[in-house]
Amino acid sequence: MKSGGGASQEPPKTQERTEYAVQCAECFKWRLIPTKEEFEDIRSRFIEDPWLCSKKPDVSCEDPADIEYGNKKLWAIDKPNLPKPPVGYERILVLRKDFSKFDAYYITPTGKRVRAPSGIEKFLEENPKYKGVTISDFNFAVPKIMEDTIPKDVDGKNSANSSKRMTPSINDDDDDDD
Repeated sequence: MKSGGGASQEPPKTQERTEYAVQCAECFKWRLIPTKEEFEDIRSRFIEDPWLCSKKPDVSCEDPADIEYGNKKLWAIDKPNLPKPPVGYERILVLRKDFSKFDAYYITPTGKRVRAPSGIEKFLEENPKYKGVTISDFNFAVPKIMEDTIPKDVDGKNSANSSKRMTPSINDDDDDDD
């Protein structure tokens, strides 16, 4: 999704964090979004309400981009209009060690980690007190990893380590010029 939301991650080094960014539907510049919750809100209605630079306080299309696409960070582009997680649930992404893809999970209000729609259905059946939530409130689609941003030293998709996973992250050290 070129004009939608995306998360950029750099391979872990010492400090870890994830950055969320959306691309303006008019100027196509990337703008950082301060929180995961705000990113999920923008992503959930991107098609009917495209994001514009003017929606960010004190920013216009005339301003430089907040972040530039490139290979210093791992970029993953999310699909537009994925539903926001229901209140009390959290959607998390886990990056496979070989950087081949993410796996999507939901953390339920009880702290249980669920990795498939069938797990959500089972949770809802076993916990009727969470009424008003349906399986359609969840989506296990994962962002597409932009292959040209995968670090060169990562084992290939068919390596022996391909099933191992790690949490997505980026390094705060931006002074590294290699």
